[in-house]
Amino acid sequence: MNISALSFSAPGSIQTGLELAVMSKALDTAEVTGDAISKMLEASVTGLGQHIDLRA
Repeated sequence: MNISALSFSAPGSIQTGLELAVMSKALDTAEVTGDAISKMLEASVTGLGQHIDLRA
């Protein structure tokens, strides 16, 4: 077992794990935000197209 090779590979794997955790959190946040925007858009169009102005 080569200790010097192990010491060089460990920081890279830790950094990759950290990058994946940050990207996962960003994806979760984007999904929650997208769902909230979708719900707001659905709520904003209630009553749209129910009345027609025939005198115009």
